[in-house]
Amino acid sequence: MGYFRELPNLLYQSFLPSKNSSLDYVEAKNLFRRTKLRDDLQNIFTLFDKYEIPDGYRPENVAEDYYGSDELDWVVLLTSNIVNVRDEWPLSSRDIYDYALNKYGDELNETRFYETKEIKDSKDRLILPEGQVVDNKRIDGVIPKINPETGQPNINAGQPNMVDFYIEYYDNGNQRLEGTDVITGISNYIYEVRLNEKKASIYLLKPSYLQQFLNDFREVMIYGRTSQYVDDDLIKTENTNITMP
Repeated sequence: MGYFRELPNLLYQSFLPSKNSSLDYVEAKNLFRRTKLRDDLQNIFTLFDKYEIPDGYRPENVAEDYYGSDELDWVVLLTSNIVNVRDEWPLSSRDIYDYALNKYGDELNETRFYETKEIKDSKDRLILPEGQVVDNKRIDGVIPKINPETGQPNINAGQPNMVDFYIEYYDNGNQRLEGTDVITGISNYIYEVRLNEKKASIYLLKPSYLQQFLNDFREVMIYGRTSQYVDDDLIKTENTNITMP
């Protein structure tokens, strides 16, 4: 509700059956008056702190935790460039499980894809980074086994099998790892959890800049002097797009 208090008002021509004349006007918040953080400011990292949204927190919880007031939830959303809360805000661990179960049903724990594990040599040098999606092509040293009968990789329906990949490297002699030592399966559920976790990392305007931000926001909300101007917080407009049923 704090956000709506910051919005200016407008007078629009009443379409209520109880109106006395065409000169009757209704005062309401101007929901069309919107603003956003300047794009260039979003790239100035000294203005922001990285914030990890705790499990189950809503915007008002973050505002209370970070700014000391749950009514500044709109500042959390605006400065982190979140427009659609339903799609852009992370679900709780329980809600993401329910969402994934409803989406995938019996295939919830089915393997969606395979990805590499991290492999280092005896001197802690990186041989293979983790998290690279594996398909039927060689990826940074991950080689699919070739079926001697077909001359093609052992790939079923475009998906690799965990035992069908290996990696070879030198570490005090020739080394070879294969199967589950090289790649791991990622289920549909883990895939959705990861997408949800990415949403939990946001950047918030530092509290030391909050008052200046609020001052600038309120200044932007002030109406300019046009033919519709009543005062800095109020304009009058004709309700030309609404007709009585």
